[in-house]
Amino acid sequence: MMPEISEANPVSGQRTEYHHDQFEALFNYATIGIVVTDHLGAIINFNKYAENQFGYEKEEVIGQPVEILLPHSLHGIHRTHRNDFYQHPEPRRMGEGRDLFALKKDRTQFPVEVSLSHYAIGSETFVIAFVIDITVRKRSEALVRKQNADLEKGTTDILELNAELEQKVDDRTVMLRETLVELERSRKGLNEALIVEKELSDLKYRFVTAASHEFRTPLSTILSSAYILGKYEKDEYEEKKEKHILRIKKAVEGMKGILEDFLSLGKLEEGKVQIKMEEMTTQECIEELRAATGELEHLLKPGQVIRLEHESQRTTCTVDRHMLKSIFINLVSNAVKFSSEDSIILIRLNFSIGYFIMSVKDTGIGIPKGDQAHLFDRFFRAENAANIQGSGLGLHIIGKYLELLKGTISIDSQLNTGSTFTVNIPQ
Repeated sequence: MMPEISEANPVSGQRTEYHHDQFEALFNYATIGIVVTDHLGAIINFNKYAENQFGYEKEEVIGQPVEILLPHSLHGIHRTHRNDFYQHPEPRRMGEGRDLFALKKDRTQFPVEVSLSHYAIGSETFVIAFVIDITVRKRSEALVRKQNADLEKGTTDILELNAELEQKVDDRTVMLRETLVELERSRKGLNEALIVEKELSDLKYRFVTAASHEFRTPLSTILSSAYILGKYEKDEYEEKKEKHILRIKKAVEGMKGILEDFLSLGKLEEGKVQIKMEEMTTQECIEELRAATGELEHLLKPGQVIRLEHESQRTTCTVDRHMLKSIFINLVSNAVKFSSEDSIILIRLNFSIGYFIMSVKDTGIGIPKGDQAHLFDRFFRAENAANIQGSGLGLHIIGKYLELLKGTISIDSQLNTGSTFTVNIPQ
């Protein structure tokens, strides 16, 4: 007996149930939001991904119009588009050429891309909306647009800057050509001026050298005669004789010092001064400088005293004997010259490990602050020293000597209080 068809129905039912489960899993676990509506636009199905997108539970939206998922401003136009679709259903993408936005449960709007499809059961048509959240894509597109705009602006700025630079280059080229023409015109004149300057320099050096040698001998003779005159027996004119003898001595010493300064300057400017460093014991150096103070005693004003102090951390020092003595005599003679009677000229020698340090301190007229920066300029005289004899070359020559010795000199001075000059010569 053939089994009835009804006996095969359980197997067919199991297959139908199996396929239903498969489609249910596909619907719920799809990685895209799926919303199904009937011909009235009411939501009849809502998958899990759509729940995450919109923030609704499925039970909250079933039976609700699909416009619940859209911004309120779009409800009217969406109903019109929905009715048109139901009348002429076909798969399509919504919003082509314009931006679409959906609305979450918390009223937050977000950009979406929507594709529509449909199916029919009997005479009733159902619509399936596939919803993709494109927030990240929109941000990326906005970033790309901004970068493109920035790039375009940068390109425009570079082009403008390049044009501006080209114009500046053209302008500078014209200026350079004009300058070169002027330089070429003046080149011959400059060469002639340099030749004249060199001739004048040579003439000056020859004059200074000749004058120094020609005047030195007669001045020495005058000085010697004055000293001899001072040794004659006393008479009733002794006081007047001593006064004139002292005047002769000071005048001759002043002229001799000026000539010595001119001769030293000429040699320095011609590069004819050579350093002759030698090692001396500290005691030898002290005695040599002490002896140099004796050469200055005739310059001392009444009551003036030269005091020499020393401190040694080493037993030898390395110096140029001639330059050191010249620096010493120049600084001490200046201290005597610019100090008053009954004053003390204090000299301190410090033989340290790294330097030979010599300071000369006086209690004289001091140096104005504005003049201190120019003290080592050639022929410079401070404004308060205009009436005191001097060539304005002494400190300039000291500065040149110290350049050769790689040494330094510093000044500490106050008006009407005194000055201290400190010399450092590296060892």
